[in-house]
Amino acid sequence: MNTLLILIFVLTYAAIAFEHPIKINKSATALIGAGLLWSLYALLGPDAKAVEAAMGESLMSTAQIVFFLMGAMTIVEVVDAHDGFEVITSRIRTTKLSSLMWLVGFVTFFLSSILDNLTTTIVMVSLMKKLLEKREDRMFFAGMIVIAANAGGAWTPIGDVTTTMLWIGGQVTTVEIMKGLFIPSMINLLIPLAATAWILRGRVVEAPAREVSSGQIETTAFERQLMFFLGLGILVAVPAFKTVTHLPPFLGILFGLGLLWLIGDLVHRQKTDEDKEHLTLVSALTRIDMSSILFFVGILLAVASLEHAHILTAVAQWLNEVVGRLDVIVILIGLVSSVVDNVPLVAASMGMYSLDQYPADSFLWEFMAYCAGTGGSILIIGSAAGVAAMGLEKIDFLWYMKKISLLALLGYFGGAIFYIIQYQLTH
Repeated sequence: MNTLLILIFVLTYAAIAFEHPIKINKSATALIGAGLLWSLYALLGPDAKAVEAAMGESLMSTAQIVFFLMGAMTIVEVVDAHDGFEVITSRIRTTKLSSLMWLVGFVTFFLSSILDNLTTTIVMVSLMKKLLEKREDRMFFAGMIVIAANAGGAWTPIGDVTTTMLWIGGQVTTVEIMKGLFIPSMINLLIPLAATAWILRGRVVEAPAREVSSGQIETTAFERQLMFFLGLGILVAVPAFKTVTHLPPFLGILFGLGLLWLIGDLVHRQKTDEDKEHLTLVSALTRIDMSSILFFVGILLAVASLEHAHILTAVAQWLNEVVGRLDVIVILIGLVSSVVDNVPLVAASMGMYSLDQYPADSFLWEFMAYCAGTGGSILIIGSAAGVAAMGLEKIDFLWYMKKISLLALLGYFGGAIFYIIQYQLTH
């Protein structure tokens, strides 16, 4: 059974990668792949009750991510409808693409450390649509945003779901993870950022023309600023909401969405239905990319089937038996996370290695947080941030592989080597 599951997953993955040559939408492929994998698991796997329990568990974790994604995308669309991003774009004075790349890279890196890499990517890629006219430029920037978001998320307990898992599980502590991974994560960003900025040297920023639909009333400065800061405030408050209430982030984002909806209705209550139609949250919901959402559902469920079939655990155990060296194993886990979701990989690793053997803040756990968090940048479907960028900018898998993957790989190994040397010198 496992061989057949792996074969179907590989074929699904290949079809997603070659979406444009075969002219089949990646969302359709992901959904079919998920359907086939789970059907096979149900027919050839354990009893019906065990399959039902596994499906329920996978659906719950997938739904949480999807609801969060929908909420964040809707908030961004509401801010955009009010021209809220003008609060930032009007203050960016640089005319050089390379300078803008450095600015976007660092903003994304630090924003991702206090938000999460998924939300940060959605915000920053949406912002690039307001700053850059040429699609090729936006795709380059989206690639760097994915790398910066994943790198920024790796060094704080709330920036990436895998680091959060290790933090909650007691494998890492807040201060030590930040001390240990800040510089390696920064190196992970700096290498591809410097290379991309050099590639874009001499190029000027071509800003898109501002579009205002005929008959549409422009928003006031107050409305733009209110919606921008309120939307950003809600996104920033979600990690705090999770920490205080211990409830999943999707509930925080939906709660915030409700508040944004309420305040929007109050602000625009004096306007006619026609004037405020494009500003409402209902209108924003029609503009979010449902195709990307469905792709997300498909790919997450597909990977979940491998997790429940214990294929990912078997891979981790095989690495342990064959490779032996801890640093090499963790680096390989990071590379594997560029293909499959890093969450089940880290979960499998947490089950393999005990805290008795490897106490909190030991080499294994800190290096795992770095590799699993940043390894997903190597391929565009290796992380939630990559999948979001893929959907928002319609980035081709092969384009990313040709233009961004090598840069991400160099950054990944650069940060990994630095961490290993740093750990040996300080311990």
